[in-house]
Amino acid sequence: MHDILGFQKLDVYVVAREFACLVHQAGIADAELRDQATRAAKSAFLNIAEGLPDRRQGVRHRHFNIARGSLAEAVAALDCAVALGALEAARVAPLRASASRLAALLGALLRRR
Repeated sequence: MHDILGFQKLDVYVVAREFACLVHQAGIADAELRDQATRAAKSAFLNIAEGLPDRRQGVRHRHFNIARGSLAEAVAALDCAVALGALEAARVAPLRASASRLAALLGALLRRR
């Protein structure tokens, strides 16, 4: 797919898309946790995409805060999946690395005024 809007090239967008893909591909055996983690990762990605092009700082921050909450929910679902044996711990390292990078990028966006 070709980039249509400029924000699609930003690191936060690219990392959020990568994280959503990694969660989708993680192979969580528990259907409920798989659904929860996938929906939360998609929510993080889509809220970032909705906030990035908006020039109103309050609107941007609202979407980025929602994205941060959804990211936390996705990470918690992954942790729960590992704890319950529905996801191999060895598969989590790239997910955690991507989530950590995304959390840092969102934090930087939220600190901007």
